[in-house]
Amino acid sequence: MTDASRYNGTVLGKMLVRSEGEGKARLRMFPEHRHSNLRNAVHGGVTLGFIDVAMFGASRMFGLIEAGAAVTIDLSVQFIGAGVIGEPLDADVELLKETGRLLFMRGIVTQGSERVAAFSGTIRKPTQR
Repeated sequence: MTDASRYNGTVLGKMLVRSEGEGKARLRMFPEHRHSNLRNAVHGGVTLGFIDVAMFGASRMFGLIEAGAAVTIDLSVQFIGAGVIGEPLDADVELLKETGRLLFMRGIVTQGSERVAAFSGTIRKPTQR
């Protein structure tokens, strides 16, 4: 997750990804002033973008997709609290099921012990050629 010339790096900035065991991964971003809204909290659009990227980062960590080869089918997010600028934001992603074409996932976004958002989503894997 190091290409600073594309959306992930340009908009979201530095991100880290690691395996948390079978079918689980954690992604971390580092909210800065540019990620803030007028209340000086993490903008909801940033949280949504981070969640979408987190599902793809986790899928790559699981070895299920290649970069740039899949698409988001649906994403449902429940905002629980406000993210704080200057503190790492974590997305814990769990793979619920893999079919021939789809990956079903869910997760939670936290900052320290505070919950920021919960989510579920589906990614369509690329067509084999």
